[in-house]
Amino acid sequence: MPDRPLLGAVLAGGRSSRFGSDKALARMADGLTLLDHAIAGLAVHVEAMVICGRTRAGFTGVADRPAPDMGPLGGLNAALHYAADHGFIGVLTTGCDMPVYPANLPTALKGDGPAVLQGQPLLGYWPATLAPLLDAHLVEANNRSIRGWLDRIGARVVTMPNLVLPNINRPEDLARLDTRA
Repeated sequence: MPDRPLLGAVLAGGRSSRFGSDKALARMADGLTLLDHAIAGLAVHVEAMVICGRTRAGFTGVADRPAPDMGPLGGLNAALHYAADHGFIGVLTTGCDMPVYPANLPTALKGDGPAVLQGQPLLGYWPATLAPLLDAHLVEANNRSIRGWLDRIGARVVTMPNLVLPNINRPEDLARLDTRA
C-alpha cells in the first residue's frame, strides 16, 4: 500500500425513512450519537475525515455527487472526488448507522483495488482513482445500485469470520444495541 494518506468518509446523507427520524443524530445509551461513534471508529485509521451528505461543526461536509439524494453512492462519489482533489490515495468508508468499526478492518480492506466487508458494502476501501468511473456509473441510467457498482469495479469482498456488526436501521435496532451494551 503506498504511503500517501487515506481519507475517512462517513456516509450520512440518507433519509432515515425506516428509522423515522434522523438516525445519524440518534443517541446511544452513552449519550453519543450514532454519527459520533462512526466518526470515532474511523478517525483513528485515516489522516482526515469528511462527512458525506451533511455538515457538522469541526468537519468538512461534502454534498452528494452528482446530485442530492443519490444514496450511499452519491456520498462515496463526493468523497472520492474530494480525495482525488486533495492528494489522498484512497477512502475508507463507514455508514453513520454503523457505530462499531473493527480495529483490524482497514488492514484487511487496503490493497491495490477496492474492497468491502462481506455483508456490509458501506464498510470499504476505495482508491481515489475510481472517481471518474463512479461519475459515469451514476449518470448511466441513474444507476444507484451498490452491488452493480461493486460488480463493475471488481471489488474484493473481505470476510471476517465470527464478526457480527450492528447496523442501525430502526429504533428497535438501537434499543437492542443499547440493551446489550
